[in-house]
Amino acid sequence: MTKGRHVTLQKEEGHAAREAPVINRFSRRASVCAESYNPDEEDDDTETRVIHPKTDDQRNRLQEACKDILLFKNVDQEQMSQVLDAMFEKLVKCGEHLIDQGDDGDNFYVIDRGTYDICVKSDGVGRCVGAYDNHGSFGELALMYNTPRAATIIATSVGAIWGLDRATFRRIIVRNNARKRRMYENFIESLPFLKSLEFSERLKVVDVIGTKIYGDGEQIIAQGDGAESFFIVESGEVRITMKRKQSKSDAEVKEAVEIARYSRGQYFGELALVTNKPRAASAYAVGNVKCLAMDVQAFERLLGPCMEIMKRNIANYEEQLVALFGTNMDITDPSA
Repeated sequence: MTKGRHVTLQKEEGHAAREAPVINRFSRRASVCAESYNPDEEDDDTETRVIHPKTDDQRNRLQEACKDILLFKNVDQEQMSQVLDAMFEKLVKCGEHLIDQGDDGDNFYVIDRGTYDICVKSDGVGRCVGAYDNHGSFGELALMYNTPRAATIIATSVGAIWGLDRATFRRIIVRNNARKRRMYENFIESLPFLKSLEFSERLKVVDVIGTKIYGDGEQIIAQGDGAESFFIVESGEVRITMKRKQSKSDAEVKEAVEIARYSRGQYFGELALVTNKPRAASAYAVGNVKCLAMDVQAFERLLGPCMEIMKRNIANYEEQLVALFGTNMDITDPSA
């Protein structure tokens, strides 16, 4: 399964499969964007549980498609089982519109297979701003914030997606995110590099981050790998190393050198996302480490206003490398 690189505005888009739960998943419904919603007032016990029966093969494929979706990282095992029960499969034809810009959001979608373009119309002119390649999810922000879809998703091949209806999404995912928001609001507010974001934008950062825990010595990112996530240290310490080449006889040997350590409130992994290059260094946990992780799609969509700060940090990295190695080693080249 190939994981494609995605560009801005990848998860806010909207329409296609319309779900009035169980009765008719794809029928059009009245406007929902004006509905008020308070996740703290909703009672789990009063909600009708939606269950779409699945074969063992469907269940396995669904679990595989969902396993790396950060939105599900804070969902406990029982709730995740309810999410999987409620999701339905939709086979997709090439050229089919899955959601349309400006429509209301009735479902959240996870890609099982297939390729999809993300198109945005502005001032009457449409353009493609990114793509999905057999992996990813979209449609959650319209459900979280009661806003119209911000883009159109069009299938560019045959494929399949999994849909989660609005009511189940809100009952489980939005309520979990409300709890997570209360937990991380102050922490996110305290991060200097996010100060350029509006308050509402910082809240959206909280909504799309997931928590990852690492044991002592565990590798978090590997030099030379593709970049799929950006990390903020919540607790513990992270050691950053870089391999350099040394000539010995006719052979070249790579030696890993520690170049930095990061602790609570500091971030790493952004360099590869800013430069669109493979990882320039490796990161390892020192003791037990807890990180907040944001996937590349959300990073590109939500942290644009912070990009200049991150680009300026590249100069700091280069200064550190010159001090250590006598050269900047071209930090955008993992073979250096």
